[in-house]
Amino acid sequence: MATHLRPNIECSDAEWHARQELAACYRIYDHLGWSESIYNHISLKVPDEEGAFLINPFGLLYSEVTASNLVKIDIDGNKLDSSPYPVNQAGFTQHAYFHRHLPWAHAIAHVHTTETMAVCSLEEGLMPINFYACNFANQLAYHEFEGVTVRAEEGERLLKNLGDKRILMLRNHGPVVLAPTLQQMFIMQWSLQRACEIQLATLSMGRPAIRVPDDVIAVHQRDLGQVNAGGKAGEADFAAWTRRIDRIDRSWRD
Repeated sequence: MATHLRPNIECSDAEWHARQELAACYRIYDHLGWSESIYNHISLKVPDEEGAFLINPFGLLYSEVTASNLVKIDIDGNKLDSSPYPVNQAGFTQHAYFHRHLPWAHAIAHVHTTETMAVCSLEEGLMPINFYACNFANQLAYHEFEGVTVRAEEGERLLKNLGDKRILMLRNHGPVVLAPTLQQMFIMQWSLQRACEIQLATLSMGRPAIRVPDDVIAVHQRDLGQVNAGGKAGEADFAAWTRRIDRIDRSWRD
């Protein structure tokens, strides 16, 4: 396996590419206002190393994350590199259970945005009352709030409640978005965020919301695939936002 010396890190080409994509993702999330001080996580499986994952260094803001300061850990959250930064074990407990039991879940994000947390705190959750919400009708799973997610035994219930879905709305807490690629995860997160923002704006007007009928939702979801024009979900979006943050600050690439 070819290795190259990077700033403060030696890794394979595949891992370095993954590091740069994940660092870009953290910067994009921060730019879009989806960060939460030094908390929350986006984790990514190292593509050419079994049981290895990348995660943000605990104590840094998303705006400080770079390709080289991401921490490589095993499935139990133990560091696999010489990073001087700690890992928020409480934060990775939830991610680890999904990574361990869902072989397709290579990229996982958990956020505390105001809008998604607010929708997670509504009894009905996300309502089919706007374009983006229709993307997710019958596609979301829910998990009752059990306090801060630090107990491994809660993982069994998280996995059971997720079922065959790819987004788990943690009641009174926030969403967990899981996907095979970082790009797919990002576009799901972006669409969910927009759906929640619009729902809150709609409900704030104090007027009855127009619910989209089930048959229209079915047509909408059937036709969604045409939006990508042959490309893979999220790739064009992620590339566009990467160009945006490059124009602001390229330090994430180091």
